Amino acid sequence: MAAAAQSGARLAMAWLLVVAAAFLIVRALPGDPAEILIHSNTVAASESLIAEYHAAWGLDRSLLRQFFSWLGSYLTGDWGQSMMTGRPILSEFVSRAPWSFAIGTGGLALATIGGFFLGFRAALRPAGIADHLSRALAVGSQSLPAFAVGLVMFWLLAVELKLVAPLSGSAGERLLMPVLLVALFSIGSAARVSRAAFGEARQALWMRTARAKGLSEAAALWRHAGRHSGLTLLAAVTPELAWVIGGTTVAEVVFGVPGLSEAVVDAVLGRDYMVLQAYIAFVALWILLINEAARTARLALDPRLA
Repeated sequence: MAAAAQSGARLAMAWLLVVAAAFLIVRALPGDPAEILIHSNTVAASESLIAEYHAAWGLDRSLLRQFFSWLGSYLTGDWGQSMMTGRPILSEFVSRAPWSFAIGTGGLALATIGGFFLGFRAALRPAGIADHLSRALAVGSQSLPAFAVGLVMFWLLAVELKLVAPLSGSAGERLLMPVLLVALFSIGSAARVSRAAFGEARQALWMRTARAKGLSEAAALWRHAGRHSGLTLLAAVTPELAWVIGGTTVAEVVFGVPGLSEAVVDAVLGRDYMVLQAYIAFVALWILLINEAARTARLALDPRLA
């Protein structure tokens, strides 16, 4: 119980520090949200009109009062309203988050599973087809722009082959290509990590004993190195898992998916402080919880790490 309380206190303190820093950074962005909103409505931005918006949004108060007022409301479930649209932020997040979560987790799950098995085959046959393929995917994910690859996928699968309708089809059709895009840009690195872990185990002395028992090299490697490789891959994909909510911007914009990232892009352009603060607080909490869950999972797989 003491360890759990200590862990919870550490997470709460880290979250508060991130949220406070983000609050100051967001307010330091150039541009006045009131002026941006007024100009978007093709209305002259007079000083009195700007002051009215500031008063309505609470921007005429000190930063300290603004922060604690926002924090108290946020923790009680009142996330406020968007400065740009006037819609409740919490309801917007509830409707948009499932799309982002499905894209991020679906793509990362495909990449992790596919990368694990591809890495196993690459380690089993160095310089073979699987090894070259995993290296090509890893290099391609670092050198090719995601938006360009997404547009090519859109043109090929939706326009030329007409296999899916990403803009007007079912939820599954709308999610298919964004998930594949996220998986494509993650599977290469996952495969190389898996390949390195299996390759290290393949050279270990205890593998000779396993092969001496009559096991084939593939069976020995899979049976005796699978847990070690899975642990290594879990540690490698944890940072990506933490960004399944906030790292799907390109996929959402290219394929027109109404996820969180799309709303955040609009909020940045409009300097919508309320949306940006709520988003950063939400993503920060998600990242902290994912890292803590991954740490717990690693301890369960290998208690020696405690």
